[in-house]
Amino acid sequence: MIVSAGYNISGPEVESVLLQHEAVAECGVIGVPDETRGQIVKAFVVLNSGYTRDDNLVAQLQDFVKNAVAPYKYPRVVAFVDSLPRTETGKLKRFELRTMA
Repeated sequence: MIVSAGYNISGPEVESVLLQHEAVAECGVIGVPDETRGQIVKAFVVLNSGYTRDDNLVAQLQDFVKNAVAPYKYPRVVAFVDSLPRTETGKLKRFELRTMA
């Protein structure tokens, strides 16, 4: 659970919305420390082929999440990665995402 400015935000909920975007192949969402809000939402995104890692796409992904769920749940930081750390059974290793942040 991510607590940002007193709001409880579920990482898997934000992930499920991001996965609905055509550019996103897979993603992982964690909370990272923030002086003002306590934590903010950070998304690690693996893109489908044909999409460019740029600020325009970051804004598109943020707007996509804002329009699908409550606006305070959108990822304030989006990091594009080539792959996500997974266990042998395919589960996302969130603790490794935290060390990458």
